[in-house]
Amino acid sequence: MNTPVNKSDAEWREELSPEQYQVLREAATERPWTGELLDEERSGLYTCAACGAELFKSGTKFDSGCGWPSFYESVRPEAVKLIEDNSLGMVRTEVRCATCDSHLGHVFDDGFGTPTGDRYCMNSIALNFTAESE
Repeated sequence: MNTPVNKSDAEWREELSPEQYQVLREAATERPWTGELLDEERSGLYTCAACGAELFKSGTKFDSGCGWPSFYESVRPEAVKLIEDNSLGMVRTEVRCATCDSHLGHVFDDGFGTPTGDRYCMNSIALNFTAESE
């Protein structure tokens, strides 16, 4: 388990780009079909763009057609935390990094055809990707 990361708002603003800050710290959502990692197909590891915590393995990524990178499970259940989100007039489940409490996206239980039935719909800007060495 990673050591929790606690930083001030000023520290986050200094470390993150304005776009990253909006998504990771203010729970904004990037526009669909615009994220750099949407079409990433190499083997590797997805980590939190704010703190570097391991979040998803490439083998769990799938094309859900939603416009954001989708995964059917996190690297470990304790890598993310799930929070009920009642914003925008609907009930959803927000996904946050368990290490730094940054907003990553939402999870839906409509991932038909996946081993878990889940669709972790993540913002590309909230993730970093490291390809496996070939």
